[in-house]
Amino acid sequence: MISLKNKLISNKLQFSKILLVVTMFIVLVILEYSTPKDYVFGYLYTGAILLVNSWFGEKPTTITTFIAVCLTMLNVWIPGSEVILASTIANRVIAAIALIVTGFLSQRLRKSQKAIALTQTQLEAQGQLLRLREDFASTLTHDLKTPLLGAIETIKAFQKEKFGAVSPTQKKVLETMARSHDTSLDLLETLLDVYHNDTEGLKLNLAPVDLVMLAETAAATLIELAANRRIHLSLNYGDSDWKRSLWVNGDTLQLQRVFNNLLINAINHSRRGDRVEVILESQASYQVVKILDTGAGIQPEQFTHLFERFYQGNSDCHELSQRQVKGSGLGLYLSRQIIEAHDGIIWAENRIANGAIFGFKLPVLAFSSFKS
Repeated sequence: MISLKNKLISNKLQFSKILLVVTMFIVLVILEYSTPKDYVFGYLYTGAILLVNSWFGEKPTTITTFIAVCLTMLNVWIPGSEVILASTIANRVIAAIALIVTGFLSQRLRKSQKAIALTQTQLEAQGQLLRLREDFASTLTHDLKTPLLGAIETIKAFQKEKFGAVSPTQKKVLETMARSHDTSLDLLETLLDVYHNDTEGLKLNLAPVDLVMLAETAAATLIELAANRRIHLSLNYGDSDWKRSLWVNGDTLQLQRVFNNLLINAINHSRRGDRVEVILESQASYQVVKILDTGAGIQPEQFTHLFERFYQGNSDCHELSQRQVKGSGLGLYLSRQIIEAHDGIIWAENRIANGAIFGFKLPVLAFSSFKS
């Protein structure tokens, strides 16, 4: 019943629109054919053409334009009581061309509007899908964190022999399990941070920070990882042979994560026996950190994707593929989030010789700001 009622209302509305267009044509025909030929009312058909295009679409617009052009030109000969002048024909030809252009452009405009509306709909659908995926991933990682923490605590209890004696073989197995669970926990926390930063922005606890201290802490933390892979870690203070501080206004915890991520990335993409070097330099406006490795380098097509979420670069190094060091594709993305939140710049480039450079620079902390 409701559907029938809506259909009747729709039909009535369509009839009203058609009646309006027909009425406009009747009025204009009366004006055209009851006045001298010098008076050209054909331009007024543009209103009817635009209405038809808006209401009924392409084919009715073409028909309406054709009728309007014919009526405009026929008035040159009908009624035939007046002398036909060249200027009269010219005026009506111009009016006819104007009507044709109006019909053509109105159809193009309608198509453009449809394309824009379709694009907007697709973008909205993609945005909703992206938000849904991010909410799902955030919820999933959050829910996985609780049982993972429980498993880590249980392993620690076994290692402390709270459930009985543990043999040397079992200790090795527990250590492997503990490392695996810690890695999984780090990945989950990184995922949560990435989604949180994307949706709510990165909130920083800013204070004076010495990048040299952070670099030394990161190197000390990862020295065992580097040693296990026979990779030498070193710090270089640029043009100076002496250690010096590089002060910035930053979040210590977040910047420490950047150092760890970039150093782990360099270690993972280095061969056994290679060298990873951290260069710390001070410029006029920026404090600069560069992390150099002597690995396989970066392929040209990778540069535009290196700092994207979940991007995992490939390496041609056979030894790397054997060690299976492929990461989650989140470390560099998170590092970019952190550096950009500090109004800094992060980049990557190939070295002149073998290897790559991953660097970032942060605004120098003014001495007056440091004292305050």
